[in-house]
Amino acid sequence: MSHLTTETFDQNAREALNDPQLRTALRKLARTFGDRRQAVLESVDDWEDLREKARAIKDDTLAHLDKYLEAFADNAERAGAKIHWARDAVEACGIVIRLLNERNATNIVKSKSMATEEIHLNDALEAVGLEPVETDLGEWIIQLAHETPSHIVVPAIHKSKKQIADLFVEKLGIEPTDDVATLTSAARRILRRRFAESHVGISGVNFGVAETGTILILENEGNVRLTTSLPKVHIALMGIEKVIPRFADLDVFLKLLPRSGTGQKLTTYQSLITGVKRDATDEGPDEVHIILMDNGRSRMLGHPVTRQSLACIRCGACLNACPVYQQIGGHAYGSVYPGPIGAVITPQLIGIGKASQLPYASSLCGACREVCPVKIDIPELLLHLRSEVAAGMMGSSASEHNQPVKRKAMERLAFRLYAFAWSSPALYEWGIRIGRLLQRFAVKEGRIGKVGGFVSRVVPPLGAWTSWRDARPIAPRSFREQWRERKGRDAA
Repeated sequence: MSHLTTETFDQNAREALNDPQLRTALRKLARTFGDRRQAVLESVDDWEDLREKARAIKDDTLAHLDKYLEAFADNAERAGAKIHWARDAVEACGIVIRLLNERNATNIVKSKSMATEEIHLNDALEAVGLEPVETDLGEWIIQLAHETPSHIVVPAIHKSKKQIADLFVEKLGIEPTDDVATLTSAARRILRRRFAESHVGISGVNFGVAETGTILILENEGNVRLTTSLPKVHIALMGIEKVIPRFADLDVFLKLLPRSGTGQKLTTYQSLITGVKRDATDEGPDEVHIILMDNGRSRMLGHPVTRQSLACIRCGACLNACPVYQQIGGHAYGSVYPGPIGAVITPQLIGIGKASQLPYASSLCGACREVCPVKIDIPELLLHLRSEVAAGMMGSSASEHNQPVKRKAMERLAFRLYAFAWSSPALYEWGIRIGRLLQRFAVKEGRIGKVGGFVSRVVPPLGAWTSWRDARPIAPRSFREQWRERKGRDAA
């Protein structure tokens, strides 16, 4: 498929709405993960306390990120790992390619990693003649299909069983079948051979512990365990925001992430890796390389509003709860990070000018904020980014300069008039009466439908609102008016 872009979100969304198979898959996703999450939360007595603790840990870490990163790097290297620093995607990809070329590595296996998707590592490797193999089943499916992930946790959720079966017949040459066990067996047979032949394993990182230099990777399939232990060289790509201060902090996040993401008490596998193996007879790689990647995160860190974006632990809970994502899926966003969190992270990573439509991909219902395990106020972030778009700051953003967004003159005037009209009961009542008179030009069959022509020019917000939804007309009599009339009748 041709990869969609953030700049065509509106068109992407319209096309997604006309895909019945996608809509069915998304409804099933929301229902299944929503029910699982709700059920597993009942096993935790202090859920809200855990969320508060997690946010406090993240806030402290981000406030002193330089200190914790230095501690992590020192302790990881003391344990035998090699630390590399990457300012952006180009540098990160370049470090991986250099490490592979220095070791003449041609057989490369990868575990699921949003960070490698973010920097388009597969494309960079293929451009220099290297062929990485995704080993997470969902990631492998979309790699075979030459597609991108549509969900943070379940990347191939948009595909039906029949589509996957047809893909395996085409790409793997197996006999036509829709039997899940047969399809899984075929994938397992091929991927096991690639594991056995691999020179280098590439992974992401869920958490990096500053206190010990340990990295933690969570999974359910076991492919991460094979990726990080069978090859002689392990390369881990880690966003700088993934560091946490203490090993004991993992207790908090290990209770939050699986429950929020997949509705599990704990993932099937938790790989804790501290440096290289101590003895030649031990299991594990001879070399561990950890790439600490910035790629726009420092800019996000510099602003008090956007900083909270970096608290995200990539659980995907906000996607599962979002009514917009549930209708259009992940590809419509044109970004590796879809859904509510993608709508706030992507504009900050690639620039508000290229992703100006994404902050508007939300109803601002607050469902994402309610389910976020680290209490990120995504609606606040969306409104902040919308204000930047409205201010016309396409080349740069207020976040980059740590300045409040300046409102346009007409917007300032409109809000002042609004504040004046609502400053006293009398003005408010007169405004309502005037509104009742004017709405006669727009109300049809008891509702304000799509407004155009003269009315939309006089009241542009009303025209914009009703382009996609109906507006309720002002009631014939207000509560205050009815109350006064009743009191008058009672007194008489």
